[in-house]
Amino acid sequence: MPKTALPATPVLLNAGSVELAGDVRLPDRPRGLVVFAHGSGSSRHSSRNVFVAEALGAHGFGTLLMDLLTRDEEFVDQRTAHLRFDVGLLGSRVAHVIDWLDMNDLRSLPIGLFGASTGAAAMSRAEVAIEIVPGATHLFEEPGALDQVARHAADWFDRHLPVPAARPGTH
Repeated sequence: MPKTALPATPVLLNAGSVELAGDVRLPDRPRGLVVFAHGSGSSRHSSRNVFVAEALGAHGFGTLLMDLLTRDEEFVDQRTAHLRFDVGLLGSRVAHVIDWLDMNDLRSLPIGLFGASTGAAAMSRAEVAIEIVPGATHLFEEPGALDQVARHAADWFDRHLPVPAARPGTH
């Protein structure tokens, strides 16, 4: 994990008929923006997601960690567990958030998507490639598995996100 974590800026994301909570972390000169969607029963505050986001930040990537359910929906879902597995709904929200980026000056950066568990399924609805760590459970609790996830993610985004175009007046 990086020695100095980037501060998280809370944002409200327009996702169609609802607003979702998110946290944006941006280095001074971001190489791209990686949008995270977490798995079922997790949140943008998940220590695993924050760990990977901080590792990507150390590689120069900005990150957007978002909740796929509203606070009210999470309350209902804790009792019913039906929304966390609604991949159509979750995928639609990811697509809306990507549209939200266009209106908030973040779309000028190359965009990458990172998902885990049902978050990965939601990302696949937004037509994304998903990379897996062989032999790891879905929470990556095995020794070294989360480090491997962070390394794979940083390497993948290094290879596949285009270098951002220089903004006017910068070098």
